[in-house]
Amino acid sequence: MKENIYLVKLDTDYCNYLRQFDKKVPYNYGKKELRPFVGVLFKIDKYMYFAPLSSPKPKHLKIKSKIDFLRLDNGKLGAINFNNMLPVTEKNIIKIDLEKNCISKSEEKYMKLLKEQLFWLNRNSEKLFGKSRKLYDKYVNNTLNSNIAKRCCNFKLLEEKCYEYNFSKNN
Repeated sequence: MKENIYLVKLDTDYCNYLRQFDKKVPYNYGKKELRPFVGVLFKIDKYMYFAPLSSPKPKHLKIKSKIDFLRLDNGKLGAINFNNMLPVTEKNIIKIDLEKNCISKSEEKYMKLLKEQLFWLNRNSEKLFGKSRKLYDKYVNNTLNSNIAKRCCNFKLLEEKCYEYNFSKNN
């Protein structure tokens, strides 16, 4: 059975914790920002992985998709940065409610974009799952091109830190 993709925000404290160990962990600006840090979840072994989405930018129309980067609808809907995937548990995520009432025109416009991105992501989910897993496997097996590997978060280290953050007796 095909699993649906959904959009989430990540807990800011969790991202800040991970960033202590890997400076490539993307910034997450908190709950008060109009544009939350969103992404797509994938399951890789016992971890769920979060891959950040980028809003559309003119450069996305020109940049080619690679093993660690995928343009959504040829860049018209933004991109996914697989190199910045993060391991998460249910404790670290907040599902985004795409049906909530918008309080401003800009929020309404952003919700429309998120819905369009999600529709595209679910139509192309096989490609997304395959790309994320391939990048992960090549990275952990040291068979990834070194220039691409340098752009990636340290997946194995972050898995250890994810476990410590979520399951250690200190938390």
